[in-house]
Parts: sequence; structure tokens; C-alpha cells
Amino acid sequence: MGKKDKKSKTAEQKARTAAKQEKKAAQKEKKGKSKEAADSDPEDIDLEAVRAEYERKQAQFLEVTESACEPPSPRSSATLLGSPSNSKELLLFGGEYFNGALATFFNDLFVYLIDKDEWRRVTSPNSPLPRSGHAWTRSVAGDVYLFGGEFSSPKQGTFYHYNDFWKLNPSTREWTRIESKKGPPARSGHRMTFFKHYIILFGGFQDTSQQTKYLQDLWVYDSHDFAWFNPGLPPATQKPDPRSSFSIHPHEAGAALYGGYSRVKATASAGKQTKGGVQSLRSVLKPVVHQDTWFLRITPPAQGAPSGTPPGIRWERRKKPVNSPNPARAGVTQTYHKGRGIAFGGVHDVEESEEGMESEFFDTLLAWNIERNRFFQLTLRRPRTAAKRQVDDRSTKKGRGKLDEEELLRNLAALEAKGSVEPTATPVAQDHDPSDDTPKKPVKPTLFTMPHPRFNAQLAVQDDILYIFGGTYEHRDREYTFDEMWAIDLGKLDGVQEVYKRELEDWHGSEDGSNNSASGGEDDSEDEETDGEAPMGVPLPFSECQTVPESKDTSVSDPSDVVDTENPDTVVADSRPHPRPFESLRDFFARTSSMWQDVVLNDVRKADQLSSQSIKELRKVAFDRAETMWWDCREEITALEDEQEEAGIGEVLSMADRTHDVGNTGRRR
Repeated sequence: MGKKDKKSKTAEQKARTAAKQEKKAAQKEKKGKSKEAADSDPEDIDLEAVRAEYERKQAQFLEVTESACEPPSPRSSATLLGSPSNSKELLLFGGEYFNGALATFFNDLFVYLIDKDEWRRVTSPNSPLPRSGHAWTRSVAGDVYLFGGEFSSPKQGTFYHYNDFWKLNPSTREWTRIESKKGPPARSGHRMTFFKHYIILFGGFQDTSQQTKYLQDLWVYDSHDFAWFNPGLPPATQKPDPRSSFSIHPHEAGAALYGGYSRVKATASAGKQTKGGVQSLRSVLKPVVHQDTWFLRITPPAQGAPSGTPPGIRWERRKKPVNSPNPARAGVTQTYHKGRGIAFGGVHDVEESEEGMESEFFDTLLAWNIERNRFFQLTLRRPRTAAKRQVDDRSTKKGRGKLDEEELLRNLAALEAKGSVEPTATPVAQDHDPSDDTPKKPVKPTLFTMPHPRFNAQLAVQDDILYIFGGTYEHRDREYTFDEMWAIDLGKLDGVQEVYKRELEDWHGSEDGSNNSASGGEDDSEDEETDGEAPMGVPLPFSECQTVPESKDTSVSDPSDVVDTENPDTVVADSRPHPRPFESLRDFFARTSSMWQDVVLNDVRKADQLSSQSIKELRKVAFDRAETMWWDCREEITALEDEQEEAGIGEVLSMADRTHDVGNTGRRR
């Protein structure tokens, strides 16, 4: 009997133990599934279904609407452009935001009203789906063309590249999708520009689950014939290497391209040796920052050519630009402004160490003169003080008369005060202006230092004002997307005006990409304190940014750069009038108007087109050429102005321009 009881108890214990083990296994499996669902991005996410849901929601809008809103939420890889139809508007579209855990894509069209300092959000039943990494450009006709981009699942496990082509009417805010049988394949990271009635598209990349393929194909869209064509170039013809994130700008004879980024295959040591003592190698992708310059020459078809005849196209390699950014940096964005490419920011990656990749970020503002193929650094200048301006005013007859009149009025007021009895202090009733009751807009600060170093900021120029939107900064494994916009007057460079600025949002990703144990939490917090890292939601101070000071020495250290400098023997003397220090564009044209008109008349006589242009048209052409010259010399003139101000020299007056008081030798002494 005892043996039977013992056997039954043993069987009961075994069954109970098996049940406990089974329960633990089920809990472990359930926990593993939940963790897998939270930490991984399942491959079975149907991006087509997600896109279809976006289309369904978008179709609920019956018409194009525009409503007031707050500034756009933080985003990267968006596109910013000055409106071609209104010089007081900026257009912003798309982008993505990554908070360390999830990626969010946008298809919002925002309009910034510059005069009113207000934002508008546009909704439309027919607009491109959410995307980032797309490209757009204005056209001669005043429309905006957009192509491509990318979209991914929230945790970026699967990607989708677009190959759709859109046209935006900036006046009505209406989108139109352009269907074509033959067009560029899907891509992102490409760039677009325009030439006459052609839209030019080059480069980019295609990202698959296996590899990233960089592209070097060229596509041209004819807005008259509504067709794409891919110009076939001979195999031996030189052309730019595959790349993305480059800069391409319009030119009167085609387009100019500079820089870019790509990754090429290379071999590296695997750190292991075979039995024979041979070092084993492995294939890696090496990042390449391009610094070459190319010119795309486009020759329109001859008059009378049949419709659909493509233009003549060829690539021409130019020399390396003089004073190009050093060290080479990726993520430098440029925008076009009067024959120049205005560049800002960038990042230079240093060799990997045990702690990972170290990066240096920049806040430098540069101007690339396309015609001369030379870089100039643009530095901010504090406004001239009132005292110095008053001293400068004394040097002119009008200024001295104004000061004498003010002094006379002060003396008369003093005499009247002495001869009259002092009245009792009674408050003076002032008329009440009801308009003063309206809340005044807060005065926004102006900085005399450049915004925080960053890369991939969005740039646009409208009315000679440069706008800097967003951008990205990395610290350790954290990625900061700036939620701000700044404005800089490219003519004056008298500070950085804040358009809006909000604090950074919290980072939801882990510091090192893995879940740390509880025991290591204290050590991590101590490391963060010793490294001086900023708390969540607060931008890093300037002292913590790893930046490289720009050298004032403009000499070229690279021997290959010496060849790129202009040969003095080939420089042709320019007899056209040039601006002077402290001379505005209006004063420059007022002084040289007759000379520029003579230049235009001589060119017209040579071309035998005098009868086809009126005097008003000739004067307009003369002003355009004077404006081009003024901006072309802007960097050198700014340097001269800085040198003269340091030397205590104010505005330099030419005696040849003074038609009055010529014989007054005392005044000249």
C-alpha cells in the first residue's frame, strides 16, 4: 500500500512539474512574440495597402483649402522653395521625422507668408503621397515640378521608392500628376533644375533590402512636348560618377553640378589569417564625398526642327573649384541666387574608433560663384554704429546742414526755457488710438553668430533673403532634427533673424542601440554626466559641437588645387564698371547707368537687333547686367568694406563724381 501511495505521489509531482514547465514555456513564447512585435519591423507590412489608405483619406477633401496654422512640425529631407508666382511666399513640402523608434512621413504643403509672418497649411484631394528625399524645381513658366522620393514602414524595415511626376501651380496651390509612358525609374536623393522649357533630373539612389545602388543617369523633360527623354551619350564620353545629395544649378547655357555623396565597394582586412598566413579580406562600402564640378551644356534644336527633336547635350568636366570647403563634407545643401550657389552646414566623418564614428559639424556659410568656379566664405557683419554714421554724415554738405539745423533748434529751445516761467508738471492728454489695443507681435531676436552646426538643412532664397529650415545634428547615437527657421539678408549680412524656434523633442531610441540591464543604468548616467550631454528636449550648446574653425588663409594646401587657380596670362581685363565699397545696388546703377547702356547698345549693334527693342527694354537689360556685376563682386567688395572699417575708413567718395564744390580747395584739404 505504501509503495502504491509513493508511486502515485511521484506521478503527481511529475505531472505538476510538467505543467509548470509547459506554463513557463508558453509565457516565454508569448513574451518573445510581444518583444519581437515591439522591437522588429515585420516584413509582412503591405506598403501598398498603407499608400491606398492615404489615398482614401486624401480623397475625402473635395477642394483645395488653405488654413492658418502653426509652423511645420520638425522634419528632414523636405523641400523648400521660394514661390515663383509671389515674391513674398515660401513653399515647403513633405519630409520625414525619426524620433529614435518610429519614422513619420508627411505630404503637407505649407506656405509661409513672409510679410505677415504667418503659416498656411494646404489640403488638396489630389496631392503627392507622403514622402521624403524627393526633389523639385521651378520652371520658366512659373510652375513647380516634383519627382520621386521614398516612403518606409514606421520602423524602416521596408522601403518604397516613388517614380511619379507632379506639377504644382503655386498660385492656386493645385497639384497635377503628369502621366508619361517613358520616364525616370524610381529613386530618391536626386536633384532637379531647369533650362529654358526643359526640366533636368540627375542622379540619386535606389535602396533595397540587399544593397543601395547609386545612379548616374540623366533625364530631361520637355514641358512643350510633355515627354521625357534619356539622352544617349557615347560610351567614351566623360560624365559624373554615380552620386546623390549633390548641388545642381541653372545656367544660361545649361546647368552646373558640384559635389555629392556615394558609397563604393572596397576591400578591407577582416582581422583573421588563413592557415597559410594570408590576411583574409572582406568587402565593405566606403563612403565618398565628391568635390568635382561638371557643366551640362545644352544646345536647343535649330529653328524649324520637327516637334520632339531633343536638344544636344554633353557633359564637360571643370577644374576643382578654388577655395573649395576643406575638409570635404557631406550634407552641404545649396540654393541658387543670382549666379551663385549659397551653401550652408555639412558634416565630416572621421575614422572609426572603438566608440564608433566621430563626426565634425559645420555652420559655415559659403557662396560658390558658378561662372568663376570659386568659393567665398560669407561672414556676418554687425551694423555700423550710429556714432560712426553721424561722423560720416558730417563729411557731406547735406549732413552738415542737417546737424547745424538740429543744433539751432536746440539753442532756441534753451532760450525759450530761460525766458519763461517754469510751468507746473501736468500730464498731457494724448489721443487714444484704438489700433494700439491690438496685440503686438513679439520682437524676434537677431543673432550675430550662425545657427547651430548641422547638415541637410533646407535652403531657399526669396528677395535676396536666405531662409534656413530645419537640419540634422548627431550626438552619439542620437539624432536631433532642428525645429526652427532662420533668415539672413545676403546683401547686408547684418545678422541672423529668427523666424521661429522650438525646443527639440525627446529621443525615444536607446543610447547605444541595445537594451541595457538595470545594473548598467547607473554607469550610463555617470557617463552622460561626465560627457556633458544635454538633457532630452534641449539643444546642445555650441561648446559641445565638434566643429572645425575655418582657416582665414585662403591659400590652397592640396597640390592638385594649385593647377585649378586661374592663369594670370589668360585673364582678360574687364572694362565694365565695377561697384565700390559701401555702394548699394541702386547707387551703383545710378552712377554707371550710362556706361551699362553703352555696353548694351554695342552688343545690340553687333547682333543687329536695335530695331526690335525699345529704350525701356534696353534700360531693363542694362540694369540686369549691372545687378549681375554687383552680386558677382559682392564677396570681394564685402572683404574690402571689412578691411576699411577695421582701418577706421568710412565710405570712400570719388572726387570725379562730385560735380559741385570742385574748385573749393579748402574743402578738399
